[in-house]
Amino acid sequence: MSVVHKFIKIDDDFTWNNVVSQQLTEDGIKDAVKHILIGDAQGAPHFIMRYFQLAPGGHSKLERHPQEHEVIVLNGEGVIQIGEKKHNVAAFDAVFIDGNELHQFSNPHDRPFGFVCVIPRSD
Repeated sequence: MSVVHKFIKIDDDFTWNNVVSQQLTEDGIKDAVKHILIGDAQGAPHFIMRYFQLAPGGHSKLERHPQEHEVIVLNGEGVIQIGEKKHNVAAFDAVFIDGNELHQFSNPHDRPFGFVCVIPRSD
């Protein structure tokens, strides 16, 4: 089913209508919120589009897994570790992370860091 989620910005908080935010509480994750923009609820057959926001001092897990990531930064600045190298990124930078590549997103800054991340479905 095709869908349009209208964007809502209040200060540094990014959200979309009819999209529920999920505070991530898994081990290895700190101060991260996920919004599934396009996924199962929309019947997307091939990809899942998510928006993540990391609070100042927040980070994702340091992990590797089979699926690739296509990322575009929308808000603030952050650091993306790919393999052993760390990259400073800012709004509108685009990043590709190959499958099975060690990676982590982190926010060492004093403003939120937000990015869209698209992954293939792994049904």
